[in-house]
Amino acid sequence: MAVQRISAEAAIERLASFDAVIDARSPAEHAEDRLPGALNWPSLDDAERAEIGTVYKQVSAFEARKRGAVLVARNIARHVEREALDLPREWAPLVYCWRGGQRSGALATVLDAIGFRVHLLEGGYREFRRAVLRELETLPARLPLRVLAGRTGSGKSRLLGALAAAGTQVLDLEALAQHRGSVLGLVPGEVQPSQKAFETALWQAMRGFDPARAVWVESESRTIGRLRLPEALLVRMREAPCTAVQMPLDARVAFLMNDYGHFVRDAAATEAFCERLAALREHCGSATVERWQREARAGEHANVVRELLVQHYDPVYERSMARNYAGYKAAAALPLADGSAGSLAAAVAVCAADTSISMHAPADAGGGG
Repeated sequence: MAVQRISAEAAIERLASFDAVIDARSPAEHAEDRLPGALNWPSLDDAERAEIGTVYKQVSAFEARKRGAVLVARNIARHVEREALDLPREWAPLVYCWRGGQRSGALATVLDAIGFRVHLLEGGYREFRRAVLRELETLPARLPLRVLAGRTGSGKSRLLGALAAAGTQVLDLEALAQHRGSVLGLVPGEVQPSQKAFETALWQAMRGFDPARAVWVESESRTIGRLRLPEALLVRMREAPCTAVQMPLDARVAFLMNDYGHFVRDAAATEAFCERLAALREHCGSATVERWQREARAGEHANVVRELLVQHYDPVYERSMARNYAGYKAAAALPLADGSAGSLAAAVAVCAADTSISMHAPADAGGGG
């Protein structure tokens, strides 16, 4: 049975049909980004890949290939022994590496020789990546986006979660970026994905939406933490209709104190909070930031949060929205008393009553989401 070569476009359409997607690249390459659901069976690990690259440059391609053959053969044998001995003959994997060359070719050849139904991704991850970038330029235009606007602490992200739980289509950009979108947005202990992985996650999410149903998304700037939004998506968001979530200031302070509790639980957490505040010196002035830091260390976190909202976040947000989001001036108001389940349920009902596009596809409409 010969290895079947398959293009990136065909592989993307058939991803769900493969019993496994096998990434033969090194662990570092796999960690940066990969095909959805891919397992890592590295033909060379990170150190081995560096070693072979050094031999290639300093000695010769021939010597590098000999040494590489030894390492690849050992690694493939370990993968087969660990993962494949109990698999049935009908097992049908998709195998790829960076360019669909030697690393994935060696693994595919061995699996094919065993008798499995192996497909090899032509052009490897590089062609998959190119296909993703092409679709990121066209997918946003197909989506009927609805933008949830609202000042910092008004519960937009929590409302997106409630909408998703109610069966509404939601594109949660901050969840995909693993960042809450402000100077305080990176949760301690978490690391944002790579730009490539973020874009792959966006691509996968947008491909799953039904274009006959509204897709709710939170208003964002061009970047979320250190990650950039694709230009086509940003443009589409900025021209979409807006709904403005409005929560009273006291409720917003209480909401943020609860939502960012990891910054106030002890002295070490407060120091982390003060370090983040230091990034605002240019915008708010050193004297103001130093006063906020003193108040935070004295336990007056709520007062600091209130002043952050009134003096910094609210004015910045209003200027940015007026400049960048065409629908913000005419946005329908969506009152949210607080972040309680009851308030969120009432807001979800209002969003579901949006009659400009059906929130639910007809029974025979099909589509993802």
